Amino acid sequence: MSAGYDPSAFVPFAVTVDLAVLTVRAGRLHVLLIRRGQEPFEGAWALPGGFVAPRESAETAARRELAEETGLSPAVVAALHLEQLRTYTEPDRDPRMRVVSVAFTALVADLPEPAAEGGGDAAHARWVPLAEVGPLAFDHAVILADARERVGSKLEYTCLATAFCPPEFTLGELQSVYETVWDTALDRPNFRRKVLATPGFVEAVPGAARLTGGRGKPAALYRPGPATTLHPPLLRPPEGRTR
Repeated sequence: MSAGYDPSAFVPFAVTVDLAVLTVRAGRLHVLLIRRGQEPFEGAWALPGGFVAPRESAETAARRELAEETGLSPAVVAALHLEQLRTYTEPDRDPRMRVVSVAFTALVADLPEPAAEGGGDAAHARWVPLAEVGPLAFDHAVILADARERVGSKLEYTCLATAFCPPEFTLGELQSVYETVWDTALDRPNFRRKVLATPGFVEAVPGAARLTGGRGKPAALYRPGPATTLHPPLLRPPEGRTR
């Protein structure tokens, strides 16, 4: 320690992590929430998260808290691709003390149901349709809104949307994923044209087709192509019709 440095001269504060984990279930965008079992905000819904221990990184703490509070298995949590969202530093964001939070987000397919009873300060956890999310504890509504924007942007320049489709899918099924995450109705011919013009995004399954419920001819089937990023990106319409 440098001579003359007095740690007591600085107000102590804590560091926490919060996680906005989203998925598409039954054609709707869902977020993983926990019901708080302790004060502050006991009984309120919140994003999973908690305090960073003195000898762990923010990402290590995020995975630990996610496993503890939701009951998701260590293998499932370890395999998640968590993306750091941003750091939230408003002085009064936590009524207990000055708390800085590092938030992470993920948009992941095929995640299981969380445990019926949570651990840590979580009473229980469940997937909640984003359209049905009510007031959240702390500033978690702000974090969730930022996460929604981030994952929406991620679909613009990556092939992530195909992970939410069957192994062989129609372009209509792929479009449905984009409309669900973006909460915007897309023009079908324009979407089809952009997808097929993007190198490596999808590949046609030779000779395969599926009836889609209409009276027209069966729709052609596709599978994910070799690309991982989209060039050019598949941009959201500047003004879409919200469903």
